[in-house]
Amino acid sequence: MRTTPSNIRQQEFNKTLRGYDPEEVKGYLNGLAEELDEILTENERLKGQLNDALQKLAEYRKMEKSLQETVVRVQENSQRALESTRKQASLIMKEAEIKANQMVERARETANEIRNSIIHLREERDLIVSRLKAIVSSQANLLDLKVEKAGEEVKTEKKTSQTRQIEINIDDLLDKLL
Repeated sequence: MRTTPSNIRQQEFNKTLRGYDPEEVKGYLNGLAEELDEILTENERLKGQLNDALQKLAEYRKMEKSLQETVVRVQENSQRALESTRKQASLIMKEAEIKANQMVERARETANEIRNSIIHLREERDLIVSRLKAIVSSQANLLDLKVEKAGEEVKTEKKTSQTRQIEINIDDLLDKLL
């Protein structure tokens, strides 16, 4: 199943006595969903650019084919013409091939740049997601350790206070990462 921003927002978790704070989880999932939404939007934009580049490449190939057909006709006509006309037609053909090859090469380079950008964006997304998971896990473990040391009455009060602090820390970290 493909993960979408909607899937992240609607994800449900089982609750236990010392489970995750539902508001914190929802906040995290909403932030993650927004980030994934941005990445998907950027991915779609890059796919559009790639499609544009591929369309241009197809047009250039069509132009190349048309130029090659024109060269063939010029060669047939040049056989009946003087030697100078044959030389001129040959030069035109060579220039057309060079230009067509240059256009095709530029289109290929553009497509490769777009592919590399997509790969880079995916790597950045994966890095951010893994960092956020590590932060949440670390904060949850720290919270569990501190809650176990305190008494039942203090446990409830500290958990509320620390949950707020974790939310603030996560917000600060997200601001720094983004």
